[in-house]
Amino acid sequence: MAGFLRKLMPKRFRKEGIVIPVVRLQGAIMSGGSQFRPALNLASTAQVLEKAFGFKEAPAVAISINSPGGSPVQSRLIFTRIRELAREKQKKVLVFVEDVAASGGYMIALAGDEIIADPTSIVGSIGVVSGGFGFPELLKKIGVERRVYTAGENKVILDPFQPEKEKDIEYLKTLQLEIHQVFISMVRERRAGKLKDDKAVFSGLFWTGTRGLELGLIDGLGDMRQELKRRYGTKTKLALVTPARGLFGRRIPGVSSASLDGVASGFAAGLVETAEEKALWSRYGL
Repeated sequence: MAGFLRKLMPKRFRKEGIVIPVVRLQGAIMSGGSQFRPALNLASTAQVLEKAFGFKEAPAVAISINSPGGSPVQSRLIFTRIRELAREKQKKVLVFVEDVAASGGYMIALAGDEIIADPTSIVGSIGVVSGGFGFPELLKKIGVERRVYTAGENKVILDPFQPEKEKDIEYLKTLQLEIHQVFISMVRERRAGKLKDDKAVFSGLFWTGTRGLELGLIDGLGDMRQELKRRYGTKTKLALVTPARGLFGRRIPGVSSASLDGVASGFAAGLVETAEEKALWSRYGL
C-alpha cells in the first residue's frame, strides 16, 4: 500500500534514491555551427549546463565528454562556465570520457573535480595545431590573376594563394606557443600534484585511459553508471539533461536564427564543418 501511495505522489516528493543530472558533450569544438551541423561551443552547451546544475538535491553533476578538440577559445569558455556553476551551486563535477577527450576535449575535461575514463579511451594531446592548404601555383595554371589591396603590411599573412614566408610561419608559432602555455597552466592548476611526467604530458601526444591514469591525466577507470551507483548507492538514478526543442521537435543547439535564403549557404558551410570534424576525429583513429 505504501508503495502504491508513493507512486501517486509527484516525483519531487518521492525518496527513491539520489538523482544525478548528466550532460553529454559530443563532437568537434568550434564556434558557429549550423542547422545541418550543430557545433559544440558555449552557445550550444550553456542551457543544458544551467539546467543540470539547477538540480537542487543532486550532490554532483556528471559530464560525459566525447570530443577530439577544436577551438581553444570555445573549449576554455565551456571549461570556465562549468567551474563557475560548480562554485555557485556547490556541486561536485565528475567527468567521464567516452571514446576521446583530446586537445580541447581534454581542456573541457579539466573542469571535472575527477576525470574517469574507459581503459581504451583516448586522452591528452595537450598542444596546439593549425592547418591549412596552399595554392600558390593553382591560379597560374587556370589563368586567374588574384588582386588583393590592403592597408597594413601584414594584412595578408599566411595567404594560401601566396608562397609561404618564413616570418609568417614564425609569427604563427609564437601564437601557438602562447596558447599552448595557457593550456599547460590550466593542466598544472587542475591536476596539481597528480602529473607524473611533464615532458611527455605537454608534448602533444595522446594516450589510452590506462596510460593516462599512470601519467596523472585522469583519476580512475570505469563507466558512468557503475561509478555513480558505487558512490551514491544502488538506487541512484541518472537523468540525461537535453536542450530544448524547437517548433518541429529539433533540438536547439544554441540561440540562433535562420532564413530560407540561408539554407543553401548553410548546407555548404555544413559540408565544410563536416570535413573539418572528420579530420579531427581521424587523427585519433576514429
